[in-house]
Amino acid sequence: MIVTPASLVYNWREEFRRFAPELKVCTVTGTAGTRRDVIEAVNKENRDVDVLITSYDLLKRDIDAYEDAEFRFVVLDEAQYIKNARTSAARSVKLLRGQTRFALTGTPIENRLSDLWSIFDFLMPGFLFDYETFRREIETPVVRGGDEAKAEQLKRMVTPFVLRRLKQDVLKELPEKLEEIQYTSMESRQQQLYDAQVLHIRNLLAEADYQKDRFRILAELTRLRQICCDPALCFENYRKGSAKRQRCIELIRSAMEGGHKILLFSQFTSMLELLEGDLRGEGIAYYKITGATAKEKRIRMVNAFNGDDTPVFLISLKAGGTGLNLVGADIVIHYDPWWNFAAQNQATDRAHRIGQKNIVSVYKLILKDTIEERIIEMQDSKQKLSEDILGAEDISSSAIDRDELLQLLE
Repeated sequence: MIVTPASLVYNWREEFRRFAPELKVCTVTGTAGTRRDVIEAVNKENRDVDVLITSYDLLKRDIDAYEDAEFRFVVLDEAQYIKNARTSAARSVKLLRGQTRFALTGTPIENRLSDLWSIFDFLMPGFLFDYETFRREIETPVVRGGDEAKAEQLKRMVTPFVLRRLKQDVLKELPEKLEEIQYTSMESRQQQLYDAQVLHIRNLLAEADYQKDRFRILAELTRLRQICCDPALCFENYRKGSAKRQRCIELIRSAMEGGHKILLFSQFTSMLELLEGDLRGEGIAYYKITGATAKEKRIRMVNAFNGDDTPVFLISLKAGGTGLNLVGADIVIHYDPWWNFAAQNQATDRAHRIGQKNIVSVYKLILKDTIEERIIEMQDSKQKLSEDILGAEDISSSAIDRDELLQLLE
């Protein structure tokens, strides 16, 4: 049994066809009745099926139907999906019966140490104690007290069960990856809007209860990040332009002149829509993937991009940051920095992966003297916890407290 994000169900099926065509693979998709028929057939030890593939979302809907099923292996792909042990997705996968369990993830600690606990609670229930004991004895001392002895204890416990796949070790032939931050500065009107939003957030922080009003505050913070991307994302009648947006199009033109193909990531689908208009105005062909793109269509576009002359692929960071093989591109542009450093790396790895023959150049577009610079700095500092526990750079920066938020606004 393989459980994966919905967007990757068909990717897994294609990979089996490519690398293990002798296995009989069945996707648990379609209507509720269709899914139940497939599951019941497997429960009756149907030897016509070797592998079942389903999504986290469908599993939690169908979990009662798996009551009598027992699997030789249960594999979670992108296992950070169960980082919150209280969610129905996490509870459902832990009800599956499997002799051997695997969890595949590039971000075992995405926000906090409890993420790692939840994954191990699936793999080896009780190994890291119950959560309250783990929080009291390990998580709180490590995170709040900087207890190095407790951090070392946790590292000794989990390391024997973690197999790390490092590119530099297993892919000696993989071409180099070059990273560069490209800075731009705001025009006067954009600067005015940015400064006004900073003042608004500062006033809000002074008056509000951070814990109670946290989502409201983070929404205002998102608005500030959108102003950095292009004020048109926030202000319908804004027509003064964006230096970053202009620089992005210049970068695309330059890359095309050099015969390169480009992946362009943004967290904001509305930003991708603005860039679409720019590309159409320039007569530049492109593909686009967002969360609304059908799974089958994603595969068709990926295969087409890797084989044709379309120079640009616009991709929503959350929708297309994993599971896609886009080695046809050798330039990656991150239009806006995201809290989760690992998510950006995973997005870059759509191009920098097995099958890539060219050096991959990665450009991060950052607006000078803004929250975007602070986010880059925070990414660097937030990686240390994961490095201490797992020896990996895979922790995000999405969990921020009030003091860190104030630092972002400096």
